[in-house]
Amino acid sequence: MTAKLNVIGGGLAGCEAAWAAANLGVEVILHEMRPLSRTEAHETGLLAELVCSNSLKSLKLSTASGILKEELNRLGSLIISSAYKCTVKAGDALAVDRHLFAQEVTERLTNHPRITLVRNEVTELAGLEPVVVAAGPLASEGLCRALTARFLKNVLLKYRRLSFLSFYDAISPIVAAESLSESKTFRASRYKEGEGDYINCPMTPEEYGNLVTQLRTAQVQPLRPFEKPNYFQGCLPIEELARRGDDAMRFGPLKPVGLKDPRTNKRPYAVVQLRVENKAGTMYNMVGFQTRLKWGEQKRILRLIPGLEKAEFLRYGQVHRNTFINAPLLLKPTLQLKDNPEIFVAGQLVGVEGYVESAACGLLAGINAARLISGQPLLVPPQQTCLGALVSYITQAKVEDFQPMNINLGLLPPLEVRVKGRLQRKLKLADRALAAMDGWRESCLGWPSQ
Repeated sequence: MTAKLNVIGGGLAGCEAAWAAANLGVEVILHEMRPLSRTEAHETGLLAELVCSNSLKSLKLSTASGILKEELNRLGSLIISSAYKCTVKAGDALAVDRHLFAQEVTERLTNHPRITLVRNEVTELAGLEPVVVAAGPLASEGLCRALTARFLKNVLLKYRRLSFLSFYDAISPIVAAESLSESKTFRASRYKEGEGDYINCPMTPEEYGNLVTQLRTAQVQPLRPFEKPNYFQGCLPIEELARRGDDAMRFGPLKPVGLKDPRTNKRPYAVVQLRVENKAGTMYNMVGFQTRLKWGEQKRILRLIPGLEKAEFLRYGQVHRNTFINAPLLLKPTLQLKDNPEIFVAGQLVGVEGYVESAACGLLAGINAARLISGQPLLVPPQQTCLGALVSYITQAKVEDFQPMNINLGLLPPLEVRVKGRLQRKLKLADRALAAMDGWRESCLGWPSQ
Protein backbone atom coordinates (compact mmCIF):
# COMPACT_ATOMS: atom_id res chain seq x y z
CA MET A 1 0.00 0.00 0.00
CA THR A 2 1.36 3.41 -0.94
CA ALA A 3 1.85 5.97 1.82
CA LYS A 4 0.10 8.59 -0.30
CA LEU A 5 -3.64 9.25 -0.37
CA ASN A 6 -5.42 10.22 -3.57
CA VAL A 7 -8.49 12.42 -3.21
CA ILE A 8 -10.73 12.83 -6.25
CA GLY A 9 -12.67 16.10 -6.33
CA GLY A 10 -11.91 19.64 -5.17
CA GLY A 11 -15.36 20.42 -3.81
CA LEU A 12 -16.22 20.80 -0.14
CA ALA A 13 -15.89 17.10 0.70
CA GLY A 14 -12.67 16.54 -1.23
CA CYS A 15 -11.05 19.65 0.22
CA GLU A 16 -12.06 18.63 3.74
CA ALA A 17 -10.77 15.07 3.23
CA ALA A 18 -7.43 16.27 1.88
CA TRP A 19 -7.00 18.77 4.73
CA ALA A 20 -7.87 16.26 7.45
CA ALA A 21 -5.56 13.55 6.09
CA ALA A 22 -2.66 15.94 5.51
CA ASN A 23 -2.96 17.31 9.03
CA LEU A 24 -2.65 13.73 10.29
CA GLY A 25 0.70 13.39 8.54
CA VAL A 26 -0.34 11.80 5.23
CA GLU A 27 0.93 12.96 1.82
CA VAL A 28 -2.13 13.81 -0.28
CA ILE A 29 -2.63 14.17 -4.02
CA LEU A 30 -5.82 16.18 -4.64
CA HIS A 31 -7.27 15.67 -8.13
CA GLU A 32 -9.56 18.38 -9.57
CA MET A 33 -10.65 18.40 -13.21
CA ARG A 34 -11.63 22.07 -13.35
CA PRO A 35 -10.85 24.26 -15.23
CA LEU A 36 -9.55 21.72 -17.77
CA SER A 37 -12.98 20.05 -17.82
CA ARG A 38 -16.10 22.11 -17.11
CA THR A 39 -19.33 21.17 -15.37
CA GLU A 40 -22.89 22.33 -15.97
CA ALA A 41 -22.85 24.62 -12.92
CA HIS A 42 -19.32 25.69 -11.96
CA GLU A 43 -17.89 28.94 -13.29
CA THR A 44 -14.27 28.98 -12.04
CA GLY A 45 -11.35 26.69 -11.40
CA LEU A 46 -11.25 27.53 -7.70
CA LEU A 47 -11.58 24.75 -5.15
CA ALA A 48 -14.72 24.60 -2.99
CA GLU A 49 -16.74 26.74 -5.40
CA LEU A 50 -20.33 27.03 -4.16
CA VAL A 51 -22.75 26.58 -7.06
CA CYS A 52 -26.13 26.92 -5.36
CA SER A 53 -26.83 29.04 -2.30
CA ASN A 54 -24.08 30.98 -0.52
CA SER A 55 -25.55 29.99 2.85
CA LEU A 56 -24.28 27.17 5.05
CA LYS A 57 -27.55 27.45 6.99
CA SER A 58 -28.22 28.22 10.63
CA LEU A 59 -25.61 28.80 13.33
CA LYS A 60 -28.13 28.31 16.14
CA LEU A 61 -27.42 25.33 18.38
CA SER A 62 -31.15 24.68 18.49
CA THR A 63 -30.83 23.43 14.88
CA ALA A 64 -29.17 20.30 13.55
CA SER A 65 -27.20 22.36 11.05
CA GLY A 66 -25.87 24.58 13.82
CA ILE A 67 -24.83 21.59 15.92
CA LEU A 68 -23.12 19.89 12.97
CA LYS A 69 -21.14 23.04 12.19
CA GLU A 70 -19.92 23.26 15.78
CA GLU A 71 -18.96 19.57 15.72
CA LEU A 72 -16.90 20.15 12.59
CA ASN A 73 -15.37 23.26 14.10
CA ARG A 74 -14.18 21.16 17.05
CA LEU A 75 -12.65 18.68 14.62
CA GLY A 76 -10.59 21.38 12.90
CA SER A 77 -12.75 21.70 9.78
CA LEU A 78 -11.18 23.59 6.88
CA ILE A 79 -14.57 24.49 5.41
CA ILE A 80 -16.09 25.90 8.60
CA SER A 81 -13.00 27.88 9.61
CA SER A 82 -12.72 29.31 6.08
CA ALA A 83 -16.42 30.22 6.06
CA TYR A 84 -16.02 32.20 9.29
CA LYS A 85 -13.36 34.31 7.56
CA CYS A 86 -15.61 35.16 4.59
CA THR A 87 -19.01 35.83 6.16
CA VAL A 88 -21.72 38.15 4.88
CA LYS A 89 -24.74 39.18 6.92
CA ALA A 90 -27.55 36.64 6.89
CA GLY A 91 -29.28 36.80 10.25
CA ASP A 92 -28.64 33.61 12.20
CA ALA A 93 -27.22 31.82 9.17
CA LEU A 94 -23.58 31.35 8.18
CA ALA A 95 -23.46 32.85 4.69
CA VAL A 96 -20.29 33.66 2.77
CA ASP A 97 -18.98 35.73 -0.08
CA ARG A 98 -18.65 32.71 -2.33
CA HIS A 99 -15.66 34.00 -4.34
CA LEU A 100 -13.65 35.01 -1.26
CA PHE A 101 -14.54 31.69 0.36
CA ALA A 102 -13.33 29.64 -2.63
CA GLN A 103 -10.15 31.72 -2.78
CA GLU A 104 -9.51 31.17 0.94
CA VAL A 105 -9.92 27.39 0.70
CA THR A 106 -7.81 27.19 -2.46
CA GLU A 107 -4.97 29.17 -0.93
CA ARG A 108 -4.91 27.16 2.29
CA LEU A 109 -4.83 23.84 0.44
CA THR A 110 -2.24 24.83 -2.16
CA ASN A 111 0.03 26.20 0.58
CA HIS A 112 -0.16 23.03 2.67
CA PRO A 113 3.22 21.25 2.61
CA ARG A 114 1.68 17.77 2.37
CA ILE A 115 -0.94 18.48 -0.32
CA THR A 116 -0.24 18.40 -4.07
CA LEU A 117 -2.99 19.75 -6.32
CA VAL A 118 -3.21 18.02 -9.70
CA ARG A 119 -5.52 19.35 -12.41
CA ASN A 120 -6.76 16.27 -14.22
CA GLU A 121 -9.93 14.28 -14.85
CA VAL A 122 -9.88 10.87 -13.18
CA THR A 123 -11.80 8.22 -15.10
CA GLU A 124 -10.41 5.06 -13.48
CA LEU A 125 -9.79 4.09 -9.85
CA ALA A 126 -7.34 1.25 -10.47
CA GLY A 127 -3.90 2.12 -9.16
CA LEU A 128 -5.09 5.05 -7.05
CA GLU A 129 -5.90 3.17 -3.86
CA PRO A 130 -6.07 4.23 -1.11
CA VAL A 131 -8.43 6.86 -2.47
CA VAL A 132 -11.25 9.11 -1.33
CA VAL A 133 -13.82 9.57 -4.10
CA ALA A 134 -15.44 12.95 -3.45
CA ALA A 135 -16.21 13.99 -7.01
CA GLY A 136 -19.48 15.59 -5.94
CA PRO A 137 -22.90 15.71 -7.55
CA LEU A 138 -21.38 16.81 -10.87
CA ALA A 139 -18.94 13.92 -11.24
CA SER A 140 -17.78 13.60 -14.84
CA GLU A 141 -19.42 11.07 -17.09
CA GLY A 142 -16.13 9.17 -17.40
CA LEU A 143 -15.80 8.79 -13.63
CA CYS A 144 -19.48 7.88 -13.30
CA ARG A 145 -19.02 5.07 -15.80
CA ALA A 146 -15.98 3.81 -13.91
CA LEU A 147 -17.79 3.95 -10.59
CA THR A 148 -20.88 2.23 -11.93
CA ALA A 149 -18.81 -0.56 -13.45
CA ARG A 150 -16.86 -0.87 -10.20
CA PHE A 151 -19.99 -1.11 -8.05
CA LEU A 152 -21.76 -3.58 -10.28
CA LYS A 153 -18.96 -6.14 -10.01
CA ASN A 154 -20.09 -7.41 -6.62
CA VAL A 155 -23.69 -6.23 -6.38
CA LEU A 156 -26.51 -8.75 -6.51
CA LEU A 157 -28.42 -8.75 -9.77
CA LYS A 158 -31.71 -7.70 -8.16
CA TYR A 159 -29.99 -4.56 -6.85
CA ARG A 160 -28.27 -3.50 -10.06
CA ARG A 161 -30.81 -0.83 -10.84
CA LEU A 162 -30.14 0.72 -7.43
CA SER A 163 -26.36 0.83 -7.53
CA PHE A 164 -26.11 4.30 -9.02
CA LEU A 165 -28.81 6.95 -8.98
CA SER A 166 -29.24 10.62 -9.83
CA PHE A 167 -31.62 13.50 -9.20
CA TYR A 168 -31.69 17.12 -10.27
CA ASP A 169 -30.68 20.11 -8.21
CA ALA A 170 -31.51 23.69 -9.15
CA ILE A 171 -29.80 27.06 -8.64
CA SER A 172 -31.53 30.27 -7.53
CA PRO A 173 -31.16 33.52 -9.51
CA ILE A 174 -28.96 36.37 -8.28
CA VAL A 175 -30.05 40.01 -8.79
CA ALA A 176 -28.19 43.32 -8.64
CA ALA A 177 -28.89 45.22 -5.42
CA GLU A 178 -29.05 48.60 -7.18
CA SER A 179 -31.86 47.35 -9.42
CA LEU A 180 -34.23 46.64 -6.52
CA SER A 181 -37.02 49.05 -5.54
CA GLU A 182 -36.56 50.09 -1.90
CA SER A 183 -40.00 51.70 -1.79
CA LYS A 184 -41.70 48.31 -2.22
CA THR A 185 -39.46 46.22 0.04
CA PHE A 186 -38.35 46.23 3.65
CA ARG A 187 -35.36 44.91 5.56
CA ALA A 188 -35.89 42.37 8.34
CA SER A 189 -34.76 39.02 9.68
CA ARG A 190 -37.45 36.58 10.66
CA TYR A 191 -38.77 37.05 14.25
CA LYS A 192 -36.44 40.02 14.85
CA GLU A 193 -37.35 43.64 15.44
CA GLY A 194 -35.88 46.48 13.43
CA GLU A 195 -33.76 46.36 10.30
CA GLY A 196 -32.46 42.90 9.49
CA ASP A 197 -30.19 41.18 7.02
CA TYR A 198 -32.77 40.16 4.41
CA ILE A 199 -34.57 42.25 1.80
CA ASN A 200 -38.23 41.24 1.91
CA CYS A 201 -40.69 41.61 -0.95
CA PRO A 202 -44.23 41.50 0.54
CA MET A 203 -47.06 40.21 -1.63
CA THR A 204 -50.83 40.63 -1.52
CA PRO A 205 -53.13 37.64 -2.15
CA GLU A 206 -53.68 38.89 -5.72
CA GLU A 207 -49.96 39.29 -6.43
CA TYR A 208 -49.19 35.90 -4.93
CA GLY A 209 -51.99 34.19 -6.88
CA ASN A 210 -50.77 35.71 -10.15
CA LEU A 211 -47.22 34.52 -9.45
CA VAL A 212 -48.46 30.97 -8.81
CA THR A 213 -50.44 30.99 -12.07
CA GLN A 214 -47.52 32.30 -14.10
CA LEU A 215 -45.08 29.78 -12.65
CA ARG A 216 -47.43 26.89 -13.39
CA THR A 217 -47.75 27.82 -17.05
CA ALA A 218 -44.20 29.03 -17.75
CA GLN A 219 -41.84 27.44 -20.23
CA VAL A 220 -39.02 25.39 -18.70
CA GLN A 221 -35.70 24.18 -20.02
CA PRO A 222 -36.32 20.71 -21.51
CA LEU A 223 -34.53 17.71 -20.09
CA ARG A 224 -32.69 15.39 -22.43
CA PRO A 225 -34.71 12.34 -23.60
CA PHE A 226 -33.01 9.90 -21.19
CA GLU A 227 -33.32 12.15 -18.14
CA LYS A 228 -36.00 11.98 -15.45
CA PRO A 229 -36.70 14.94 -13.11
CA ASN A 230 -36.07 12.99 -9.88
CA TYR A 231 -35.82 16.08 -7.65
CA PHE A 232 -34.62 16.14 -4.06
CA GLN A 233 -37.72 17.07 -2.06
CA GLY A 234 -35.88 19.67 0.01
CA CYS A 235 -34.76 21.61 -3.06
CA LEU A 236 -37.69 21.65 -5.49
CA PRO A 237 -37.67 24.13 -8.39
CA ILE A 238 -40.07 26.95 -7.55
CA GLU A 239 -42.30 26.17 -10.54
CA GLU A 240 -42.59 22.54 -9.40
CA LEU A 241 -43.53 23.71 -5.91
CA ALA A 242 -46.20 26.03 -7.38
CA ARG A 243 -47.83 23.04 -9.08
CA ARG A 244 -48.17 21.21 -5.77
CA GLY A 245 -50.89 23.43 -4.38
CA ASP A 246 -52.05 27.04 -4.15
CA ASP A 247 -50.41 27.50 -0.75
CA ALA A 248 -47.34 25.30 -1.26
CA MET A 249 -45.01 28.27 -1.81
CA ARG A 250 -46.65 30.31 0.97
CA PHE A 251 -45.95 27.53 3.44
CA GLY A 252 -42.48 27.04 1.98
CA PRO A 253 -39.91 29.62 0.83
CA LEU A 254 -42.51 32.42 0.64
CA LYS A 255 -43.79 31.93 4.19
CA PRO A 256 -44.51 35.28 5.90
CA VAL A 257 -44.32 34.06 9.51
CA GLY A 258 -42.06 36.06 11.77
CA LEU A 259 -42.10 39.07 9.45
CA LYS A 260 -43.99 42.35 9.76
CA ASP A 261 -44.17 45.00 7.04
CA PRO A 262 -43.28 48.28 8.82
CA ARG A 263 -45.50 50.25 6.42
CA THR A 264 -48.65 48.37 7.42
CA ASN A 265 -47.48 46.97 10.78
CA LYS A 266 -49.01 43.66 9.63
CA ARG A 267 -47.75 40.32 8.44
CA PRO A 268 -47.86 40.12 4.61
CA TYR A 269 -49.80 37.41 2.83
CA ALA A 270 -46.55 36.06 1.34
CA VAL A 271 -42.93 37.23 1.24
CA VAL A 272 -40.07 36.68 -1.17
CA GLN A 273 -36.75 37.01 0.66
CA LEU A 274 -33.44 38.10 -0.83
CA ARG A 275 -30.18 37.23 0.92
CA VAL A 276 -26.94 39.18 0.41
CA GLU A 277 -24.51 37.31 -1.81
CA ASN A 278 -21.21 39.19 -1.33
CA LYS A 279 -19.46 41.39 1.24
CA ALA A 280 -19.95 44.50 -0.87
CA GLY A 281 -23.72 43.96 -0.76
CA THR A 282 -24.09 44.46 -4.51
CA MET A 283 -25.69 41.07 -5.21
CA TYR A 284 -28.68 39.30 -3.68
CA ASN A 285 -29.77 35.67 -3.95
CA MET A 286 -33.48 34.87 -4.27
CA VAL A 287 -34.04 32.51 -1.35
CA GLY A 288 -35.81 29.30 -2.35
CA PHE A 289 -36.21 30.31 -6.02
CA GLN A 290 -34.18 27.51 -7.54
CA THR A 291 -35.65 26.99 -10.99
CA ARG A 292 -35.37 25.44 -14.43
CA LEU A 293 -37.47 28.11 -16.15
CA LYS A 294 -36.14 29.39 -19.45
CA TRP A 295 -34.14 32.58 -18.91
CA GLY A 296 -36.63 34.78 -20.72
CA GLU A 297 -39.43 33.39 -18.56
CA GLN A 298 -37.42 33.99 -15.40
CA LYS A 299 -36.97 37.65 -16.29
CA ARG A 300 -40.65 38.09 -17.18
CA ILE A 301 -42.19 36.25 -14.23
CA LEU A 302 -39.82 37.17 -11.42
CA ARG A 303 -40.23 40.85 -12.27
CA LEU A 304 -43.87 40.45 -11.21
CA ILE A 305 -42.65 40.30 -7.60
CA PRO A 306 -42.98 43.67 -5.82
CA GLY A 307 -39.59 45.36 -5.71
CA LEU A 308 -38.21 43.31 -8.59
CA GLU A 309 -40.00 45.15 -11.41
CA LYS A 310 -36.66 46.38 -12.82
CA ALA A 311 -34.45 43.63 -11.44
CA GLU A 312 -31.15 43.05 -13.20
CA PHE A 313 -30.35 39.35 -13.19
CA LEU A 314 -26.66 38.72 -12.64
CA ARG A 315 -27.18 34.96 -12.76
CA TYR A 316 -30.26 33.12 -13.91
CA GLY A 317 -31.45 29.97 -12.18
CA GLN A 318 -30.62 26.64 -13.76
CA VAL A 319 -30.87 22.90 -13.23
CA HIS A 320 -27.86 20.63 -12.95
CA ARG A 321 -27.29 16.92 -12.53
CA ASN A 322 -26.78 15.63 -9.01
CA THR A 323 -25.45 12.09 -8.66
CA PHE A 324 -25.28 9.79 -5.64
CA ILE A 325 -24.67 6.14 -4.86
CA ASN A 326 -26.84 3.73 -2.93
CA ALA A 327 -24.85 4.15 0.29
CA PRO A 328 -26.64 1.58 2.50
CA LEU A 329 -25.95 -1.06 -0.13
CA LEU A 330 -22.33 -0.15 -0.79
CA LEU A 331 -20.77 1.62 2.20
CA LYS A 332 -19.58 0.82 5.70
CA PRO A 333 -20.13 3.42 8.46
CA THR A 334 -16.41 4.22 8.05
CA LEU A 335 -17.32 5.42 4.51
CA GLN A 336 -15.32 2.57 2.95
CA LEU A 337 -16.73 0.39 0.20
CA LYS A 338 -17.89 -2.86 1.73
CA ASP A 339 -15.88 -4.89 -0.78
CA ASN A 340 -12.77 -2.70 -0.92
CA PRO A 341 -11.48 -1.02 2.27
CA GLU A 342 -9.01 1.10 0.30
CA ILE A 343 -11.80 3.04 -1.45
CA PHE A 344 -13.64 5.70 0.55
CA VAL A 345 -16.58 7.74 -0.77
CA ALA A 346 -17.57 11.13 0.62
CA GLY A 347 -19.70 14.21 0.06
CA GLN A 348 -22.98 14.40 -1.81
CA LEU A 349 -21.94 11.30 -3.71
CA VAL A 350 -22.85 9.22 -0.62
CA GLY A 351 -26.40 10.59 -0.49
CA VAL A 352 -26.15 13.53 1.88
CA GLU A 353 -27.65 16.84 0.85
CA GLY A 354 -26.13 20.17 1.82
CA TYR A 355 -22.80 21.94 2.00
CA VAL A 356 -22.06 21.21 5.65
CA GLU A 357 -23.22 17.60 5.39
CA SER A 358 -20.90 17.07 2.40
CA ALA A 359 -17.94 18.62 4.19
CA ALA A 360 -18.66 16.50 7.26
CA CYS A 361 -18.46 13.25 5.28
CA GLY A 362 -15.26 14.45 3.64
CA LEU A 363 -13.70 15.15 7.02
CA LEU A 364 -14.58 11.69 8.35
CA ALA A 365 -13.35 10.00 5.17
CA GLY A 366 -10.07 11.91 5.39
CA ILE A 367 -9.54 10.93 9.02
CA ASN A 368 -10.28 7.27 8.33
CA ALA A 369 -8.17 7.15 5.17
CA ALA A 370 -5.21 8.55 7.12
CA ARG A 371 -5.75 5.99 9.88
CA LEU A 372 -5.93 3.17 7.31
CA ILE A 373 -2.56 4.24 5.89
CA SER A 374 -0.97 4.44 9.33
CA GLY A 375 -2.38 1.07 10.40
CA GLN A 376 -4.74 2.45 13.06
CA PRO A 377 -8.32 1.24 13.65
CA LEU A 378 -10.96 3.16 11.74
CA LEU A 379 -13.55 5.25 13.54
CA VAL A 380 -17.31 5.87 13.52
CA PRO A 381 -18.61 8.93 15.44
CA PRO A 382 -21.16 8.36 18.23
CA GLN A 383 -24.78 8.32 17.07
CA GLN A 384 -25.55 11.04 19.63
CA THR A 385 -23.56 13.46 17.43
CA CYS A 386 -25.02 14.92 14.26
CA LEU A 387 -22.09 13.55 12.26
CA GLY A 388 -22.63 10.08 13.68
CA ALA A 389 -26.40 10.23 13.14
CA LEU A 390 -25.94 11.30 9.53
CA VAL A 391 -23.48 8.50 8.79
CA SER A 392 -25.79 6.03 10.51
CA TYR A 393 -28.69 7.09 8.30
CA ILE A 394 -26.88 6.87 4.97
CA THR A 395 -25.37 3.46 5.75
CA GLN A 396 -28.42 1.86 7.40
CA ALA A 397 -31.37 3.25 5.44
CA LYS A 398 -33.60 1.00 3.37
CA VAL A 399 -31.71 -0.03 0.23
CA GLU A 400 -34.74 -0.18 -2.06
CA ASP A 401 -35.84 3.46 -1.74
CA PHE A 402 -32.73 5.27 -0.49
CA GLN A 403 -32.87 9.06 -1.00
CA PRO A 404 -30.47 11.89 -0.02
CA MET A 405 -30.87 13.41 3.43
CA ASN A 406 -30.06 16.70 5.15
CA ILE A 407 -29.02 16.59 8.77
CA ASN A 408 -32.01 17.07 11.06
CA LEU A 409 -32.74 16.54 14.73
CA GLY A 410 -35.04 13.64 13.88
CA LEU A 411 -31.97 11.54 13.01
CA LEU A 412 -30.62 11.81 16.55
CA PRO A 413 -31.52 9.16 19.17
CA PRO A 414 -34.20 10.38 21.61
CA LEU A 415 -33.10 11.89 24.90
CA GLU A 416 -32.77 9.50 27.84
CA VAL A 417 -35.02 11.72 29.97
CA ARG A 418 -38.06 13.74 28.99
CA VAL A 419 -37.46 17.47 28.64
CA LYS A 420 -40.37 19.92 28.60
CA GLY A 421 -40.48 22.59 25.91
CA ARG A 422 -39.41 22.26 22.28
CA LEU A 423 -36.51 24.71 22.51
CA GLN A 424 -35.23 23.16 25.74
CA ARG A 425 -35.34 19.72 24.17
CA LYS A 426 -33.37 20.92 21.14
CA LEU A 427 -30.74 22.58 23.30
CA LYS A 428 -30.44 19.43 25.40
CA LEU A 429 -29.84 17.43 22.20
CA ALA A 430 -27.13 19.95 21.29
CA ASP A 431 -25.47 19.66 24.70
CA ARG A 432 -25.47 15.88 24.43
CA ALA A 433 -24.13 15.92 20.87
CA LEU A 434 -21.25 18.27 21.62
CA ALA A 435 -20.34 16.43 24.81
CA ALA A 436 -20.28 13.17 22.84
CA MET A 437 -18.15 14.77 20.14
CA ASP A 438 -15.67 16.09 22.72
CA GLY A 439 -15.42 12.67 24.33
CA TRP A 440 -14.97 10.93 20.98
CA ARG A 441 -12.28 13.28 19.70
CA GLU A 442 -10.32 12.94 22.93
CA SER A 443 -10.65 9.19 23.49
CA CYS A 444 -10.49 8.00 19.87
CA LEU A 445 -8.46 10.69 18.13
CA GLY A 446 -6.36 11.71 21.08
CA TRP A 447 -7.17 15.40 20.61
CA PRO A 448 -7.85 17.29 23.85
CA SER A 449 -11.35 18.67 24.27
CA GLN A 450 -11.79 22.38 23.62
